[in-house]
Amino acid sequence: MKYILTSIFLMLTIGIHAQSVTGKWQTIDDETGKVRSVVEIYSDNGKVFGKIIEITDKSRQDRVCEACTDSNKDKPILGMVIIKDLEKDDDEWEDGTILDPESGKVYKCYITLEETNKLKVRGFIGFSLLGRTQYWTRVQ
Repeated sequence: MKYILTSIFLMLTIGIHAQSVTGKWQTIDDETGKVRSVVEIYSDNGKVFGKIIEITDKSRQDRVCEACTDSNKDKPILGMVIIKDLEKDDDEWEDGTILDPESGKVYKCYITLEETNKLKVRGFIGFSLLGRTQYWTRVQ
């Protein structure tokens, strides 16, 4: 009996840690609470990236990043890679950046899988205390 309980515990623990941040995630507008876009998070050479693959407001789908000052300047927001170079550290992906296409600003970033279908996305300047957190939901 002890062996069975230990086996079940190990399988549950492995299942929780095996959850992945990769996939399609809905971003939520902070003010309206409505879905704003879908970001596909993917892995490449051990790092994690995120690209906008859908903009829900049809009138905004052709917008470009006018405020960007880097290579994204005047490029379409749809298809833009906004999360770059996150590296895994235990249960967190960190040491990368996230771009806010509305302001053109790039922030340090980390993401954590809060639940199977809930992703915590934190963008900040300098220290993690000075920033903003959003919660994205997995597209089913």
